[in-house]
Amino acid sequence: MIDTDRIFEFAERQLRALIETHPDAFPMVTEGGKWKIGGESWTNWCEGFLGGQLWLMHDHTHDPFWRTQAEHYSRLLEPRKMDRTVHDLGFLFWPTYKRWFDLTGDPALNAVLVTAGHTMGTRFKEKGQYLCSFLAEDSLFIDIMMNVGIMFYAAQQSGDLELLRKATQHCLTTRKYLVRGDGSTAHEGIFNLDTGEFLRQSTQQGWRGDSSWARGLSWALYGFGTVYSLTGDARFLDTAEACARCYIERTPAHGVPPNDWDELAPAYAYESSAAAIAASGLLNLAKLSRDWARARTYRDAAHRILETLTTPEFLANQTPGWEGLLKHGMYHQNKKLGVDESVMWGEYFFLEAISKVAHGE
Repeated sequence: MIDTDRIFEFAERQLRALIETHPDAFPMVTEGGKWKIGGESWTNWCEGFLGGQLWLMHDHTHDPFWRTQAEHYSRLLEPRKMDRTVHDLGFLFWPTYKRWFDLTGDPALNAVLVTAGHTMGTRFKEKGQYLCSFLAEDSLFIDIMMNVGIMFYAAQQSGDLELLRKATQHCLTTRKYLVRGDGSTAHEGIFNLDTGEFLRQSTQQGWRGDSSWARGLSWALYGFGTVYSLTGDARFLDTAEACARCYIERTPAHGVPPNDWDELAPAYAYESSAAAIAASGLLNLAKLSRDWARARTYRDAAHRILETLTTPEFLANQTPGWEGLLKHGMYHQNKKLGVDESVMWGEYFFLEAISKVAHGE
């Protein structure tokens, strides 16, 4: 049994300490359990996850303090609705402005979401039919599946059929070249910019180009499910369910994978942020699946993951001085960034999944 109230009480202490100690900061990872402020980040993509947690706190407690903080940290992001340097605008605005808009119905908030979705569309490469990653124009990341939803939303809200075409084609390209027959995923695809020809699978954060980076599979599981919920296109549900089956089959019974399933003798046994993302995505799939038995499998797997993540091995509530919620997260093992630490996206998706359980999912 998952004690959701206990977890939110712990999250309240940790989040209050963070925003009071480091006001207006957006840390990504901890170092030795302490939030790292500033320094190398590789790319600027995590700011929405702190604001998203503050909205989740407000939703759970109905305390005006958390709404005030959530609105403040959301407003700090608004200028980035025009940011063309990243592929992560969904990560920035879906946990913040989408939650805010859903609560209030304020058209000014919706306008921010629509603008961000159109900005995402500027990354589309006609030759190749994909949204390029921040890294290079010839690069397609599996992570973008978690961000493309804001394009579908913007297209639907504005009636922009061209934006809808780009979002759909990106998903089909990702499905074709990055999702394998067994439901595993590659992190990156490389294309010929002159012809649009797909050249090879690659990776930045996994073990090898042909291996299975765990967080990438979790992004795909969750992201394709979101796209199905926005479009009703059964191809995307099929893909999400294939990824879910692969995650469940390849992960130990406790539900937490290593950084890459294929890595020989991995240095670290766990990647808790991949598990948190998968748990929340599996709860989504349990509601979306058209098969009752599969839906039950997804829900059971999600609860099993969360039961593991709420044990002292992972939840930091019994680790004195640790400032995050979840231990054993991984940012970028190859760059030695945020290795075996708390990571902000792991915090957000863990709390999101716990919120879903608290609401009976």
